[in-house]
Amino acid sequence: MSKKKALSSSEMLVGVATKGLQDLKGEKIISIDLRETENAVCDFFIICSGTSNTHVNALSKAVQEEVRKTLNDKPWHSEGFGNAEWILLDYVNVVIHIFQEETRDFYNVEGLWADAKFKEYN
Repeated sequence: MSKKKALSSSEMLVGVATKGLQDLKGEKIISIDLRETENAVCDFFIICSGTSNTHVNALSKAVQEEVRKTLNDKPWHSEGFGNAEWILLDYVNVVIHIFQEETRDFYNVEGLWADAKFKEYN
């Protein structure tokens, strides 16, 4: 028999957060595994796009609700709700970036961590 590898708390959070994003039709959802990347600030980034400031706000609320309901956790820090072009939800080991498409293209966070492992969702 083969043993199944237990998911880390960071991996569970990634699964729950991406479910929240998918439920509200987040676009171009990716996770970036930074655990083997030198000088990484956390274990994972999740990056997602929304179609408007209303959609970006709704996506952030969906993630927070799904994580609270499933894992009984809340962000350590969050910001960007004012104009909702880029909302950041910091769960310490997992940082979630929810962008409007133009802002995502401008900052190109994916490009900064191009040497890490990427996983696409949708």
